[in-house]
Amino acid sequence: CHVSCRGRDPWHKKSLKETWISSGNGESYQERLSRLEEDKESLVLQVSVLTDQVKAQGEKIRDLENSLGEYQHKLKSTEEMLQQELLKRSSLESQKLGLMDEVSCLKLKLENMEEKHIKIITLLLLLLLSPKGIAEKMKDMTNSDLSSVSSGVDSGQQSPVLQENVKNSSIRKLWGKMKRTGVLSDDIEPTQFKRGGFRATAGPRLTQTPDSGRSSRAHTPFSKWTTEQVCGWLEDIGLGQYVSLARQWVNSGQTLLSATPQELEKEICIKHPLHRKKLQLSLRAFSYKTMEKSSELDHIWVTRWLDDVGLPQYKDQFYESKVDGRMLQYLTVNDLLFLKVTSQLHHLSIKCAIHVLHVNKFNPNCLRRRPGDENKTSPSEVVQWSNHRVMEWLRSVDLAEYAPNLRGSGVHGGLIILEPRFQSETLAMLLNIPPQKTLLRRHLTTNFNSLVGPQAQQEKQEFANASGHAPLTTTAKVRPTKLGFTNFRQLRKLKVDESADYICPMDTGTPPALSGTPKRTYGSFRGISPNLARDSDRLEKVGSKK
Repeated sequence: CHVSCRGRDPWHKKSLKETWISSGNGESYQERLSRLEEDKESLVLQVSVLTDQVKAQGEKIRDLENSLGEYQHKLKSTEEMLQQELLKRSSLESQKLGLMDEVSCLKLKLENMEEKHIKIITLLLLLLLSPKGIAEKMKDMTNSDLSSVSSGVDSGQQSPVLQENVKNSSIRKLWGKMKRTGVLSDDIEPTQFKRGGFRATAGPRLTQTPDSGRSSRAHTPFSKWTTEQVCGWLEDIGLGQYVSLARQWVNSGQTLLSATPQELEKEICIKHPLHRKKLQLSLRAFSYKTMEKSSELDHIWVTRWLDDVGLPQYKDQFYESKVDGRMLQYLTVNDLLFLKVTSQLHHLSIKCAIHVLHVNKFNPNCLRRRPGDENKTSPSEVVQWSNHRVMEWLRSVDLAEYAPNLRGSGVHGGLIILEPRFQSETLAMLLNIPPQKTLLRRHLTTNFNSLVGPQAQQEKQEFANASGHAPLTTTAKVRPTKLGFTNFRQLRKLKVDESADYICPMDTGTPPALSGTPKRTYGSFRGISPNLARDSDRLEKVGSKK
């Protein structure tokens, strides 16, 4: 009853209508409902658009993931190819060094064959110019007599080619053929055959027989030597290319003793600085009462020594400069730079190798080339290992595939033991062992420490921990020191014995390592000579100025 009365109430209708119309800031309910439906439709449209975009972005992400996988695969394959190329390059470099070594050996063999060829030609010329009396005498000679004659004409050794010809009586046949063709006439005035003396023959070593001048030179002071004796001596020390000019200028040995470097360059054209140094050192040796052991090692031995220390790539330069054992003893940093040895590591290698020669009194057979008992190696033996012996050690510790990389590296036992900055990391770099192969490098470090022994290992570690230490690298170069104008003036006044820049200077006193018991022969490895550590610092400072 109340509702019905209320429904019929006009005031109630009016309030309900007002509520219907003004339900939100003057907006009717239907308008608001329609607006909300429009908003709903727009939201649905936006959701559908965003859904499509999400799907498209998902597809792009999947494509990028696929592309990333392909690029990673390509990167991995490229890295493998790069590693293979590095291995091929290292093997090619090893082959190149091997070929260079073979070329040097072939050059030496070629020179020996040329000498033998010259000997044969000389003998034939002697036969052509011999008088009739010699022809009759040679007919009665036995094969042994003929071989002795051929050996007495050069170096004093029988040539295998000549000996074989003598056995086959080919010289007699050639002699008869020359007589039949009239090359040798019977009206030649016979003269007595005389051995020795000088002959106008080709080839520097054929100007004098071995026993003709040395016996007379041995008991005569050099200042009183004749011109021919001086020329023969120049032949003996390997400077035969200057004999023709020396014969015109030299009056006696005193001429060379009093000559200045400028006069040597002017009068006999010795422009090669190492040839001039070789001559000056040889002349200075005559003032000594005792002969230096290094003077017994000629320049041919030095080329073989370079093979032993692992530097065969410099054999041509050393051979052309006629570097012998005495020059090794007084070799300077600038001499090595003139010989095109610019690597700091190679300088250290030659320095340590020369020091081993010093300790062993320049014994030509002091380096060990053959493997011995691997279980009984000591640092005093390792310091005498050659480059080939170190490669054999690598094969014994299961690193045979990396051993060929040491050819041309200059690594030998003396460098391993005596150089305080030569660590297992240096050897790993020279062997081209990648840094990511940590187990292989750890294996090398273990065997390296066992090889050098605890004392050298401790000294290397102390040197590495010292302040201002720079690790030894394979790319550091040694450059010549720049001289000012005043220093350049004084440089020409220096004598050979006043040069303090030797690559391996000798100690003024006997080091403790040499004066102690035999067990300590190579004790204090950094201190076999205190100059070793000092020179290492000097080369490091020079090499850092790139």
